[in-house]
Amino acid sequence: MKIINNSNSVIIVLHEIYGINQHIKFVCEKFSMDGYDIICPNLINLNHPLNYDQQDEAYHHFIKNIGFDLAFNQVKRLIIQAKKQYRYVYLLGYSIGATIAWLCSGEDIMCDGIIGYYGSRIRDYMSVTPKCPVLLIFPTEEKSFNVKKIVNSLKKWNVNVHILRGAHGFSDPFSKNYCTQSFEEAEILVNSFLKRILENS
Repeated sequence: MKIINNSNSVIIVLHEIYGINQHIKFVCEKFSMDGYDIICPNLINLNHPLNYDQQDEAYHHFIKNIGFDLAFNQVKRLIIQAKKQYRYVYLLGYSIGATIAWLCSGEDIMCDGIIGYYGSRIRDYMSVTPKCPVLLIFPTEEKSFNVKKIVNSLKKWNVNVHILRGAHGFSDPFSKNYCTQSFEEAEILVNSFLKRILENS
């Protein structure tokens, strides 16, 4: 999926395990209206997105058939191509997409900034040292790990990291975990993060 505004800035949007669903299309359209070009790769290689009630199936499909290494290499190739065309290249990832974005942050001269929402598997890649500005946003509630513990670990790299009220998916209007207040707070954090990168460049 691509939306071209002939901008000098591109946001590469990295979806969750479900694929390019309503939420991801909503995100792409929103940032497109802000003037960015958008690239959204299909990381799960399925013709249609999976539903939220297929969470287990979606997760197993990603881990068994794709995995973080393959997805990371796919996104890395996209970034290298985008750098030839754009002055600014940003990554915006959700869940597994946030983890893939985090992996890309450790590469030299790749991105101008990465934004990750609820990247729970980042905890498996704590050896990554970010080489670009990073904004990570976590929910207060995660079943699989202690949010505060990982946030404290991430702060040692001067990563811009925040915990917002809610559960995994709080920023997705199509999710049962959607939280309007946290969605709006996250929007402010993201916009100020992108603005700061431009001001410092």
